[in-house]
Amino acid sequence: MNESRLTHIAAPDGVAPGTGYTQVVIGTGRLVAISGQVALDEAGEVVGAGDPAAQARRVFENLRRCLAAAGATFDDVVKLTFFVTDVGHLPAVRVARDEHIDTRRPPASTAVQVAALFRPELVLEVEALAVLP
Repeated sequence: MNESRLTHIAAPDGVAPGTGYTQVVIGTGRLVAISGQVALDEAGEVVGAGDPAAQARRVFENLRRCLAAAGATFDDVVKLTFFVTDVGHLPAVRVARDEHIDTRRPPASTAVQVAALFRPELVLEVEALAVLP
């Protein structure tokens, strides 16, 4: 990540360090908010129904495309929020995430288990915040 714009604080005093995420990321610049992305292709069809790994790969591809449209990359992401229908899907999500982020300086993250998403075949939604200069 661009260290001149982003400062990572892995664990403030008295806070346990995260595993696979940074507790605090400070950015200077323009904020880019990416709406929650799900495993839909460009035609609106579900990719990987019932397959958390396939859905995670598509979600991160959709995030990549949205970031690119804003002139950003995953290096600019300061926060990811994961909504999963089962926390058991998180290992598959982390594999896809780690293919896109700098795992040495990961963004801040939150994972939430939800009862359902807007279509029953979907198991994951991810939103992102990025900061551009």
